[in-house]
Amino acid sequence: MRKRQRQEIQVFNLSFLDVVSCGFGAIILLLVISKISEPLVVEKISADLSGLVIELEQQIHEIRGETRIVNRELVSKKEQLSEIQERLARLQGDLTSIRGEFKASQLELSSQTTIEQQMQTARQSLSEEMKRLQNSVSFIPPSTDSVIGGVPVDSEYIIFIIDTSGSMQRFAWPLVRRKMAEILAIYPRVRGIQVMNDMGDYMFSQYAGRWIPDTPARRRSILQRLASWAPFSNSSPVEGVTSAIRRFYSPDRSISLYVLGDDFSRGSIQEVIDTVDHYNRSLTGSQRRVRVHAVGFPVLFTQPAAGMNVARFAALMRRLAEDNNGSFVGLNSLK
Repeated sequence: MRKRQRQEIQVFNLSFLDVVSCGFGAIILLLVISKISEPLVVEKISADLSGLVIELEQQIHEIRGETRIVNRELVSKKEQLSEIQERLARLQGDLTSIRGEFKASQLELSSQTTIEQQMQTARQSLSEEMKRLQNSVSFIPPSTDSVIGGVPVDSEYIIFIIDTSGSMQRFAWPLVRRKMAEILAIYPRVRGIQVMNDMGDYMFSQYAGRWIPDTPARRRSILQRLASWAPFSNSSPVEGVTSAIRRFYSPDRSISLYVLGDDFSRGSIQEVIDTVDHYNRSLTGSQRRVRVHAVGFPVLFTQPAAGMNVARFAALMRRLAEDNNGSFVGLNSLK
């Protein structure tokens, strides 16, 4: 019997090729699928990044806006700090000046106390015989009115009423300062000083309604402040005079008012005289509460249109001084 020959196995038969073809097909299908979905992923990523960029740009704009606001506030705070520092420096300067004045006042008070103690000691050292002789001699008191240049200077308190109008500021102010210094010089020592303008405004607001102590330092401060002091004025002294009388009059004080001005441009002369008479008449009779002196400055003599105002001022001040136990001095030159 013939033996059947063994059939040889072929490696690359049809079944193997089918498997290989399917594998390659699957790979190709996967590649096709991945290539199709890739643009969608890229598009999504691009959209996400664009939104993030827009959001970041908005945040940058907001931060820049906030930065501008913070910078403006910082500049404002710096300006406020600078103003506060300047004010602090001025206050420190004022404090130093006040301390100096206080020390000077203490020295003056100490000196005055020493003199009074020496006088008391001298009085106590008088012998009985000297006292007897002194009492036996009739004593004639000096006149109560001390007069310098026709102006009584017996007052213990003085008030300046200054016309601060434009004409005075432009043409007469150096002379005003000089006359102020001269008037202060004829009062070596008083108990109180005050400076107001013709509207009743005070030169030193911290001393409004009360007396300025009379010290050399305070007198210098008054003259220095006068150089730049220019409050509003209506060229009528009635407000300043009546305000000074009402606020500072006291029966136990001898007060003199000094009115410094150049013209009287509005109102009735008689009305001003009557108003001052009403406020300055003593309750006990015809006596006056304060003396009223006046100094006239010839500012408007060279202006014909204003000549009548100068004459009105001179007539008013002469009458006020005459009625109120004072003196009127009319200057004939601004030099």
